[in-house]
Amino acid sequence: MKSTTEIKKILQAATVQELPEFINTYSADERAGVRKLAETASRRLAALEQEKLRIEGLRVYERQYGNYDYICGVDEAGRGPLAGPVVAGAVILPRDCRILYINDSKQLSEKKREELYDIILEQALSWSVGYASPERIDEINILQATYEAMREAVAGLNPGPDILLNDAVTIPGIPIPQVPIIKGDAKSITIGAASILAKVTRDRMMLQYDQLYPEYGFSGNKGYGSAGHVEALKNHGPSPIHRRSFLKNMIPG
Repeated sequence: MKSTTEIKKILQAATVQELPEFINTYSADERAGVRKLAETASRRLAALEQEKLRIEGLRVYERQYGNYDYICGVDEAGRGPLAGPVVAGAVILPRDCRILYINDSKQLSEKKREELYDIILEQALSWSVGYASPERIDEINILQATYEAMREAVAGLNPGPDILLNDAVTIPGIPIPQVPIIKGDAKSITIGAASILAKVTRDRMMLQYDQLYPEYGFSGNKGYGSAGHVEALKNHGPSPIHRRSFLKNMIPG
């Protein structure tokens, strides 16, 4: 007879497909500790089924516009920070795509975003990112710079999209159908995937900038106006990647 410790290790190593057999084998075990492990397995299985249902709910727009061959999700990361670029992601997923745990990137841990980033790139039919520099943001304003980054991302897709599902905006200068969806990164699997692509790409860029300008704490704040970041601005002034138009009335220079 296997010990409770051995059975716990079996559960920890079990795949989703192995859970039903584990539950059947140990749910009636005479040992309370083993039965609790079977209950843990049952909860894990139930949570997985709930996640599958949630993902189906995120495909409502993809089903609604299913007459289009290539449905593209578009989202951005970095409209609000004081420093760094704004980054846009554009993703076309397969029709049958069911990547679990996709969500608005802000609702996910950094570790989960990184995991999903790799899965999205592996499964996507097409993906691309676009950028607008801090200088460009200062030149034309953050909204127009965001549109530029989105147009660049969409232009980089191959195959190209037949329709865009966008997080809240309609992008000027793109002659294909667009559907702006408020809070779309939490309502559409395709926009959610674009959100993750944009967020992870930008966060990695800010980690690189942290090596160049360590005094601002970019590895932690990603360019957003945390208390430590603002204090560093007061002490050191702006770096080359700060958005001067965002710093008006905050610091001199």
